[in-house]
Amino acid sequence: MAQTVQHRDLATVENEAQRIFKLQREAYLRHPYPSVDERIDSLRKLERVLVDNTAAIAEAINADFGHRSVEETEVAELFTSIDGVRDTRKHVKRWMAPQKRHVSVLFATGSNRVIPMPKGVVGIVSPWNYPLFLTISPLTSILAAGNRAMIKMASNSQHLARLLAEKLGAVFAEDQVAVLPGVRAQDFSTLPFDHLIFTGSADAGRTVMRSAAENLTPVTLELGGKSPTIVCDDFDAAEAASRILYAKYLNAGQTCLAPDYVMVHEGKREAFVAAAKRIMPERYPDIASQQYTSVIDDKSYNRLRATLEDARAKGAEIIPLIPSATFDDKLRKFPPHMILDVTDDMVVMQNEIFGPLLPVKTYRDLDEVVAYVNSKDRPLGFYVFTNSQAAEDKLLYSTISGGVTINNCMLHVAQHDMPFGGIGASGMGQYHGHEGFLEFSKLRPVFKGPKLPLLKMFYPPYTQKHRKILDLLIKHKP
Repeated sequence: MAQTVQHRDLATVENEAQRIFKLQREAYLRHPYPSVDERIDSLRKLERVLVDNTAAIAEAINADFGHRSVEETEVAELFTSIDGVRDTRKHVKRWMAPQKRHVSVLFATGSNRVIPMPKGVVGIVSPWNYPLFLTISPLTSILAAGNRAMIKMASNSQHLARLLAEKLGAVFAEDQVAVLPGVRAQDFSTLPFDHLIFTGSADAGRTVMRSAAENLTPVTLELGGKSPTIVCDDFDAAEAASRILYAKYLNAGQTCLAPDYVMVHEGKREAFVAAAKRIMPERYPDIASQQYTSVIDDKSYNRLRATLEDARAKGAEIIPLIPSATFDDKLRKFPPHMILDVTDDMVVMQNEIFGPLLPVKTYRDLDEVVAYVNSKDRPLGFYVFTNSQAAEDKLLYSTISGGVTINNCMLHVAQHDMPFGGIGASGMGQYHGHEGFLEFSKLRPVFKGPKLPLLKMFYPPYTQKHRKILDLLIKHKP
């Protein structure tokens, strides 16, 4: 009996997704081009929901994690989301304006323009690690571009999903914005969206892309990867450690842009390790407190324990960065560790870590760094610490990644006027700011023909006169 009820509930959720998709598609067809005032009003509503419900949002995310630092939620999710909405609202009128384009020589008396048009109904599949920011950030771009949005949040984010469904549902009609708690990924990603954005693992991204291909749905994929962090010999090791450790252990390392491993010049390793041992106990005197975030679930916690033991068994030096901290299996508190003498046969150097483990490799020259980075999948982030312009240029122009931060980590994601997105194994497409508006728009080219078109000179039948004109056009140098 219970199994029958469960099947009925799943079918209800699936039907609900189809119902809302149909509503949004019909609403789009009735009103395919919202005005600038309508779009700004939508962004104001979105901002108001975030500002009015900050405490409830932080508590919902905390409940989903078990322990999630309120300060981390406010800095990394609430502020960045609200600031992104405000920045977009300031620019959307300019982004919507038709763009004039040059006219080809034969049609010089005509005119060209490109109109950014809403694509229609856009699906958002957001992950659990930054569930608010990675829902609201694409939603901001989607609404600015004049689209309608359906949102599927991770199964580990259901407290937040239910809260957002309630709060967004109070200010947006479901034919414009709808959160669907409990919908299965396979029922969501197979809908014939006009665009689909997915943030998550590479394996799940491949599945989403296959589903989208059945409907020829364009996709934006944000997938993560092993983001390298390079500390050059001219940069202060202690200062580099201070900045890297903040980015690494934010959210207990569960960040797609986290520095996944550090390559430090061999002459700087001891100073880097010593600084880390000094800094981490000062920042996290008690990891049992709510200021240090829990690992999201037992599966992830056990995977990280196994990853650490694999490195130990294969000869790595394991350094607990907070000697007094212990593993808490119940709260899933995983103490920060640094791993030295890592080799590529260790699991920690093969898969994205997504946890509070920081491998450290040494190098002698930058050619060695470039060769190593380029031998791996293209990462989502790339971080370089140097005061040398020559070293910066060498590392920047000899490698490729989704984005780069110089002399810090991850901060490029918080820049509203820069695109955010991966490449290769770390994803495809980009959003944030103007690029986000363009990602979710169809750039529709419009040519308006002149009253006296020159093309009539080429109507058949063709004569020697046509030949002379063609020769002149082909050989003409502007």
